[in-house]
Amino acid sequence: MSIDDTLARYSDLAYETASAVYALVLLLLIVQYASARARQVTERELVPAGGVAAGSDTPGKISEEPRAPLSERLGNIAFSVLFVAVGLQIASIVLRGFATGRFPLGNMYEFVSMATAAAAVVGLVFMRDQRYRGMWAFLLVPMLILMFLAGTVLYSDAAPVVPALQSFWLPLHVTIVSIGSGVFLVSGIASLLFLYRLRQPEGAESGNVLGAVARRLPDARTLDRLAYRTTIIGFPLFGAGVILGAIWAEAAWGRFWGWDPKETCSFIAWVLYAAYLHARATSGWRDTKAAWINVAGFVAMLFNLFIINLVVSGLHSYSGLT
Repeated sequence: MSIDDTLARYSDLAYETASAVYALVLLLLIVQYASARARQVTERELVPAGGVAAGSDTPGKISEEPRAPLSERLGNIAFSVLFVAVGLQIASIVLRGFATGRFPLGNMYEFVSMATAAAAVVGLVFMRDQRYRGMWAFLLVPMLILMFLAGTVLYSDAAPVVPALQSFWLPLHVTIVSIGSGVFLVSGIASLLFLYRLRQPEGAESGNVLGAVARRLPDARTLDRLAYRTTIIGFPLFGAGVILGAIWAEAAWGRFWGWDPKETCSFIAWVLYAAYLHARATSGWRDTKAAWINVAGFVAMLFNLFIINLVVSGLHSYSGLT
């Protein structure tokens, strides 16, 4: 099977550009936070005890309609630019598929690209409300780390897949698992921020940097609901991926399940997410205990992605690295 080198280069260029645009969005969100923080400090200094802020309306004075604060405008720009980054990343995946003449999920580079794109799309669906703007920075950091690793350490040139992956099961099994992994990325970050938010309540001291960062996030209940809602979507997706993988294993290796390291770790992650959903519905476990179980599931997913694929040898060693 011939490889279209031109399309492969365009795919890599789109991926690199998407990474740069994601980094720009993260920078805009950091500047947004800094400007909002500076504005709050300035207002506290200018408002005397019992007075009104400088520039505010006073009796007998007609003021123009106030302009949106710089922090709000930066947040709107960042959210708009985010769509460009997602579009570029999806274009990169599509071009990779056309360049290789196969479904673009044959190695870890392609898997991570699909998973991070899925995380971004899920974020756009569930975090489009302005109250989630402060959370986007925390989601983009792990996304950029994963994309950097995929584009450097895990990168593989456009090429045909190994014979074991030349099956119609590849688009079904790996696509569902990668999308489920992206959904779990959003869920795991939401639970981590939920635990962080509980430690920094609304009444935190204004001079406390950690408290100031926490106030830019949604409230703890909102973060907990986001983690729960996304896990409800990711859990059946990942479960379906595991089941389809077992069917593929029977067709390829003559058995449904062989306790291969990848299979075992995937099953452990699936059980952890099942335990989280059960704990989330159980009185007394809904808060921190359930959130920690969700974080454990997230860690198991990362362990499965990196340690199992790169360190432990098994039947699923298709990272594409040499």
